[in-house]
Amino acid sequence: MSVLAADAEVVLRDGSTVHVRPIAPEDRDRMRAFLGLLSQDSRRLRFFSGGANLDWAAGAAIEAGFPGSYGIVATRGDDRIVAHATYGMATEDRAEVAFAVADEMQGMGIATTLLAHLAEAAEEAGILWFEAEVLPENHRMVEVFRDSGFAVRTHSVPGAIHIEFPTTLGRGARDRFEERESVAATAAVSSFLAPTSVAVVGASRRAGSVGHETLRNVVDAGFTGPVYAVNAHADSVLSLPTFRSIGDVPGPVALAVIAVPAAAVVETARQCAAKGVKALVVLSAGFGETGAAGAVRQRELVQVCRSSGMRLVGPNCLGVLNTDPSVRLNATFAPSFPPSGQVGFLSQSGALGLAVVDHAQALSLGLSSFVSNGNKADISGNDLLQYWEQDDATQLIVLYLESFGNPRKFARLARRVGKRKPILAVKSGRSKAGARATGSHTGALISASDVTVDALFRQAGVIRTDTLSELFDVATLLDAQPVPRGGRVGIVTNAGGLGIMCADACEANGLAVPDLPDALQAELAEFLLPTASTANPVDLIATAGPEEYRLAIEAMAASGAVDAIIAIFIPPLVTRAEDVAGAICAAAATLDRSVPLVSVFASHAPAPVRLAGARVPAYAYPEDAARALARATDYGRWLGRDPGAIRTFDGLRRGEAAAVIAAALKREPGWLRPDEVATLLSCYGLATPESALAATPDAAAQVAERFGGPVAIKAVSPTLVHKTDAGGVALGLVGREAVAAAARDMGESAAATGHVVEGYLVQRMAPAGVEMLVGVVHDPLFGPVVACGGGGTTAELIRDVAVRVSPVTDRDAHDMVRSLRTYPLLCGYRGASPVDVDALEDVVLRLAAMVDEHAEIAEVDMNPVIVGADGALVVDARIRVEQPPPRHPWPAVGA
Repeated sequence: MSVLAADAEVVLRDGSTVHVRPIAPEDRDRMRAFLGLLSQDSRRLRFFSGGANLDWAAGAAIEAGFPGSYGIVATRGDDRIVAHATYGMATEDRAEVAFAVADEMQGMGIATTLLAHLAEAAEEAGILWFEAEVLPENHRMVEVFRDSGFAVRTHSVPGAIHIEFPTTLGRGARDRFEERESVAATAAVSSFLAPTSVAVVGASRRAGSVGHETLRNVVDAGFTGPVYAVNAHADSVLSLPTFRSIGDVPGPVALAVIAVPAAAVVETARQCAAKGVKALVVLSAGFGETGAAGAVRQRELVQVCRSSGMRLVGPNCLGVLNTDPSVRLNATFAPSFPPSGQVGFLSQSGALGLAVVDHAQALSLGLSSFVSNGNKADISGNDLLQYWEQDDATQLIVLYLESFGNPRKFARLARRVGKRKPILAVKSGRSKAGARATGSHTGALISASDVTVDALFRQAGVIRTDTLSELFDVATLLDAQPVPRGGRVGIVTNAGGLGIMCADACEANGLAVPDLPDALQAELAEFLLPTASTANPVDLIATAGPEEYRLAIEAMAASGAVDAIIAIFIPPLVTRAEDVAGAICAAAATLDRSVPLVSVFASHAPAPVRLAGARVPAYAYPEDAARALARATDYGRWLGRDPGAIRTFDGLRRGEAAAVIAAALKREPGWLRPDEVATLLSCYGLATPESALAATPDAAAQVAERFGGPVAIKAVSPTLVHKTDAGGVALGLVGREAVAAAARDMGESAAATGHVVEGYLVQRMAPAGVEMLVGVVHDPLFGPVVACGGGGTTAELIRDVAVRVSPVTDRDAHDMVRSLRTYPLLCGYRGASPVDVDALEDVVLRLAAMVDEHAEIAEVDMNPVIVGADGALVVDARIRVEQPPPRHPWPAVGA
């Protein structure tokens, strides 16, 4: 038994990695060498004797594949074992666990991580408890167990300490592992952004080349540590002496920046590993982005890094930079170095990264650090999120993403980080995010666009923008101003037309432009000209000067009537834009940092003006300001939103559900039979009308007669997706003859369109209600994606659907239903009786629970779900199962 179906790279406390895999018979010699290198004390603590027979111990370790036992190893270098962990069955539901870690690797978190792998494997094998015997003086191992986060119990026995704990990775243990993961990721990224020394390998003497410009940038930025130039064919570059290879550098090298031809990169990386380099930035192109040969080269590069514990940014990237005055690192070939600020920026595109750095400088948008991770073969956006989370210099995180490696992990991290620091993202590929092979209404709705990415960002609180221009608009706002507390906007302008345009743009983006209180309008009238308008927008008229702007903004902010202010200026003949900008900033300096203030300068947008510590973003058009403010307001609403809870349900028949799925997989992966669908839904309390299968039209008539009253019949065919289109559904049938005739017609219609009817499903007619759709598609990256929307035969026509990425909370279900355009139908539209909305939410949550607990469920389409006054019935459903991909143990390198 092996939960490690695929090898895993695990990040250690210092940010380096080890390779974790199941132990194998061919590991005997490696295991013997590992045990032989343990100190006498380590062997005594592991085997309770310093004189243990190591040949026997190595043989016993590789036999950990026999029933009831399991063993894993951590390796480095040329598959050198540096740690071993195993468990063996003690009783039916208990196993004894033991570890050994190389002396030089102790204290780096290996034992704790291997414990998580063992526990996950044991839980899948039905083992409920781990236990261990530890010598009293083995304080380090006792602390490993205590600090693991598992619910550890200890008691003393003669000559030893007995330890036991459940194998379930509960909330406490997960919190501990998340904390360790964050520490490891921070250490890894720090090795790139705060190195003690830098070597540029491929530092060319040719101006304009990547190697030359990168070395120039490192020097010109004033990097605070030693800088080494490596060039096999020159004696000096930029007045720095050169070294023929990285191995010739006299001092230690913390960060190596590689700018050599792609064919030479792997060998250069090997030399860096031999030198003891901790971090590698590969600027060179010619890897996975170029095709099959490049992909092979990239795998070789990653393997070199993995085997030595060295971390990698790139390949095919722009590089990294850090504006911290104590570091001053610019290991990029960008033409400029941005001002220091509080924005952390990640770009998967090197070319776009160049534009980002240049544009940030033009906008006076200061960066704390910047990483272009190119092909992201190792260091990922998830690693950077965890680094920026703890980086005091970073208060705003901006991401340009082209793809996800581990979106579920991204969502978990973003949800946590976003509570402290806003995360802005442009995700490319909005038009065709998922060409999924689906066979249901739900699959068609979800695969039609990247609604899954939208759902992921919405749940995680990530502010998504559609364009780079909008990204910078929102970034400059959040970099300079507080997050809005609500959506009420006050507008101050000297041009009525622009004020109206701004109000329209605000409302189009979900903001409100409320009427101002009488008291505030009276206060404004005291200092404005009689021809000015004190309504909202407040029209100061064209002759207004800087003082009117300052007073109007201060009065509006102090009134409590608005949550944000947009000040609009178009130059008349006499008033200068610079003077008004100064007045706006002077007003901003008096605000209590609870009301954000933005400006629009219609003729030209000056860079944000600083005055008395205040900085106000400036836009060229009212629509830009309104859109940026709306995105920031959505984030503020997310911050104040109750995330809800994962609902638990009593009486679920999980074991029976697993048996249904297992039987179907044994037969053949694919769509379940109608009786299996009904059983699976009933296991999770999802109600369906009384129904029965019939093999022939006459048998269907007999079932209908037994049911009595009107019935529905449906053709059963594995190839019929849209039964109605093929004449495969008949409703409201009464009597034997009507049912038999309808069934015969179905068989003929199906045959005419190339389908084979295997039987007929006869159902009692459901009570009247609103037709809805609830379903799931299991995305290979995102996991279960839950959808709820308008149902029936027009589901794909009206395309009214709300989507969430699992896990789904009760608040998610509540918001999904209420976000639909068809929601008024549930509330009693045009005199109709309202229906049981809570019952629909319950269906969403029960389905989410089912797919969360059974990864084999690939697709569920429940359409229609009839929502009536007294509940919800799943009238038609299709469920597809398949063997899920191997599950990687947690935590590991990934993203």
